[in-house]
Amino acid sequence: MLASFDARHRSRQNPTTMPSYSARLAERISQTNTCALVGIDPRFEMLPEPIVAAWREKEATANKQSNSEHYVQINATEEFCCRLIDVVAPLVPAVKPQVAFFEQLGPDGLSMLQRVIRHARNQGLIVIADAKRGDIGSTATAYANSWLAGEDPDAAPWPADCLTVNPYLGGDSLAPFVKAASDRGAGLYVLVRTSNPGAADFQDRKTEGQTLFNGVAAMVERLSVETLDGDYGQVGAVVGATWPQELKELRAAMPHTLLLVPGYGSQGGTAKDVMSATDANGQGAIINSSRAINFAHLREPYAREFGAARWEEAVEAATKAMIADLATGAA
Repeated sequence: MLASFDARHRSRQNPTTMPSYSARLAERISQTNTCALVGIDPRFEMLPEPIVAAWREKEATANKQSNSEHYVQINATEEFCCRLIDVVAPLVPAVKPQVAFFEQLGPDGLSMLQRVIRHARNQGLIVIADAKRGDIGSTATAYANSWLAGEDPDAAPWPADCLTVNPYLGGDSLAPFVKAASDRGAGLYVLVRTSNPGAADFQDRKTEGQTLFNGVAAMVERLSVETLDGDYGQVGAVVGATWPQELKELRAAMPHTLLLVPGYGSQGGTAKDVMSATDANGQGAIINSSRAINFAHLREPYAREFGAARWEEAVEAATKAMIADLATGAA
C-alpha cells in the first residue's frame, strides 16, 4: 500500500519563493562537477545473483507457497535500486527511474517505486521520473499531480523532481504540466528527438518545410523562455545522443532549454556525440546511461574484475568511467 499522501502540502508552496528545477539541477551539477545521469532500469533477470538468491532463501523459509517469487522480485529489485542509489549519490547530480520496469510488477512495484524515489531524494539526488506521460485537460493535470512533486517531496504521491512528457497531443496537453512545474519548483523534459532508430518514422516528417521534431523544439524553447530562471527554463527537451548532428542543431535552436540526452553508452552514443549538449560551464544538459552502469558487473572489464559478488564496486567504477569520459569529450 502506498504511503499516505496529504494533498494539503500543495497549498504550502509559493511559486514566488520556491527554488526552480533548473536552479536546483545547476547546483547539483556544480557540486558533483559532472552532467552524468544514471538511469535506473531494474531488469529482474539481470540483477546480481547474490541479492536474488538471498531473497529466495528468505521467502523459502518464511513462505512455502508457490507465488512467493513475486515477492522475491519486489524485495530484490528494491534492495538493488536503493544500493545502486547509495553508490551513485556522491558521484552524479541525478537519477532517472524508468517507470515501466516498476509498473510491470503491479501495485507492489509502484509502491516500491515510491520508496525508491524517496530514498534517492533523501540521498540528495535530483529524481527524473521517466514516465512519458501526456494527455489533455484534467487528465494531464492528474498526471502532473501524481508525479511532479518538485522542490517539496510531499507534494505528490510519486515525489519526483521532474517528469518526461509526450507532446504528441499538442500545446494544450503541455500546459497543465508546465503550470504544475512552475508552481512546485519542478521540471519537465519533452520528447523532441528520441534516441531510437524508429524516431525518424514520424519525427522527420515535414510540414511547410519543417520537421515535426523542429516544430516541437520551437514550442519547447518558447515555454522555456516563459519559465526562465537564470540561463534556463523549467521545460526541457529529450534529444538522443544517437543523432549527434541534430543534437548540435537543436542545442543552437533551444539556447534556454535544458536537455536530457539518452543514447550514450549501450545505445552507441559517445562522449564526442554529446559534447555539444552542454554550455561552456558544463551546464544545460544531463547525459543518461542506464544498463551500462546498472549491470556493469555483467560486462567487461568489470565482470572479470568484480563479478556479481562485488557488483556495487562495478557500478562505482562504471560511473566514474562515464564521468571521466564525458569530461574528456567536453575538453
